[in-house]
Amino acid sequence: MRSRARTIRLRLTLIYGVVFLVSSAALLTLGFLLVRHNLDHHRSFRSEVVGLGTALYHSLFGRPPGPPAPDVRAFQAGYHQAVDAALHRLLLEYAGALVVMTGVSVALGWWIAGRALAPLRAITATAQRVSGENLGERIALQGPDDELKELADTFDGMLMRLDSAFASQKHFVANASHEMRTPLAIMRTEIDVALADPAASVGELRAMGEAVRDTIDRSESLIAALLLLARSEGVHAHEEPVDLSELAGDCITDLHHGAEVAGITIITSLQPAVAHGDSALFERMLANLVQNGIRHNLPGGELSVATSTEDGMVEVLVCNGGPVIDPAEVQSLTEPFRRLSRTAGGFGLGLSIVRSVAQVHGGTVELTAPSEGGLEVRVRVPASPLGADLGRRPRSLTKS
Repeated sequence: MRSRARTIRLRLTLIYGVVFLVSSAALLTLGFLLVRHNLDHHRSFRSEVVGLGTALYHSLFGRPPGPPAPDVRAFQAGYHQAVDAALHRLLLEYAGALVVMTGVSVALGWWIAGRALAPLRAITATAQRVSGENLGERIALQGPDDELKELADTFDGMLMRLDSAFASQKHFVANASHEMRTPLAIMRTEIDVALADPAASVGELRAMGEAVRDTIDRSESLIAALLLLARSEGVHAHEEPVDLSELAGDCITDLHHGAEVAGITIITSLQPAVAHGDSALFERMLANLVQNGIRHNLPGGELSVATSTEDGMVEVLVCNGGPVIDPAEVQSLTEPFRRLSRTAGGFGLGLSIVRSVAQVHGGTVELTAPSEGGLEVRVRVPASPLGADLGRRPRSLTKS
């Protein structure tokens, strides 16, 4: 890469030198031709003066003049020789000046090319130092907003995305390895107990198989949740305008049966709330909020879901009843595998996914524990500019 950069510098230097040589040669040639033209004009003027003098002499004396005196002829010959010598000397001086200035221009071109390619060397050095262990390094090129600055900023953006993807992958591997130990231990124990009893009945073996199958199902659900968490922490590839009010309505419809079984009343106030991002991630975020509101609610409790748009931000507010939560523990609920009670089920990844989806879309999540119990989750993400073009629907307050 260094030899290639030197080749580019050499090529730029040669281009500078050739351009200067051609332009200077053209300028000096034009100057030389103008000087010679003026001297030739002066010669012709002297010849015309001599011709006029001869004609005047002939008209006055009636006979042509005699041949010029030797000193006149010598003067004219000397004059022509001096003019020719001056032109020759001027040509040599022009050629020498052209050679010297071409050398100076090549040296200046080499220096200018080095200065111009310095940002490129910084980009190359950073690219050579970056590895999977130090993806946090950035070029942070300073200077005018030219093509090299744009290239450096693009490279920094790529490093940021790679850093996020690597961190998401490491996080996924760490979480998966930690959480998969329990189901693997359960399956190993069930199998070892069955194999240790040579007289195990069909019913016992069937019970062992069912326990292993349930553990496998739970492991699959855990892996799916971890993959979604890893995806939400990474860079979302597909972005489009998404109306969160419509997605919230669809999620409530899908989870309506579970709410009825638990005796939960869902109150909705859905206004257009158009954000820009990955619709699948937004849908998972809303489904997690509604599922948590149902799962951690009190029997016969209420769950309210509201969406709105204000000051360029889309807001989703989900409030559910439930037991009183210590305010000191509220903010920790967005950490992976953080659960206040293991009896309610789940893996403790729901609010982690909500936070990751909001952050990857440039938003925030705010958790509040009301004194009467339950939890309020407020998600705010930037609104899409296209949201203003959609028709506004009236506020709605419904119960189900």
